[in-house]
Amino acid sequence: MSYILHIESATKSCSVALSKNGKCIDVIEEHSGQYIHGEKLATFISHIFERNMLEINVLSAVSISAGPGSYTGLRIGVSIAKGICYALSIPLIEIDTLQAYERCARLIGVENRLCVMIDARRMEVYAAIFTNEGNCIKETGADILNDNSFLDYEPFICIGDGVEKVKELWNERNVDFSKEVFLSAIGQVQLAFQKYLTNDFVDLAYYEPNYIKEFYSGT
Repeated sequence: MSYILHIESATKSCSVALSKNGKCIDVIEEHSGQYIHGEKLATFISHIFERNMLEINVLSAVSISAGPGSYTGLRIGVSIAKGICYALSIPLIEIDTLQAYERCARLIGVENRLCVMIDARRMEVYAAIFTNEGNCIKETGADILNDNSFLDYEPFICIGDGVEKVKELWNERNVDFSKEVFLSAIGQVQLAFQKYLTNDFVDLAYYEPNYIKEFYSGT
């Protein structure tokens, strides 16, 4: 019996999920538009075990959103995840944030090529592009947007909190925009279970999230 706790803290979504043998059994999350991880993440974790009448020591592993995203949010999520893993002597699994976002879209039925973009201030985003089969064809990077960004990948659907930056800029291109997809820890479940089965874990002592860019005061 493999229980995995999944923690999502890379954006303004604050989300935790609990899975058993690769199937999500519960999720607690809030999409408030604010960075609330410091206030609520630990409480969400406590509540998810309470309402499922489980002790935290049933866990086989913890998965964490690895970034890119908010520096502070990622630090909080990773710190909590490491604390649990150290206390229980269980492994930590990292999941690319943009890949988890793509999975969230598929879980609610979004099809076609996807451009996932997370706000990185001004006209910059963290972005990756995925085929309908989930294959990454444009690797995650910090991209400055202009009229012709990602033109060679059209047509595609844009999702993520960076979408507002390009809705007007790309309004005459072969691009659609979706506001229906929210980043959730549910997006980590299948990816984390696959890594768990193959012992694809990170080194607890040295692990750091994928910030991509240097920390900028004010995130």
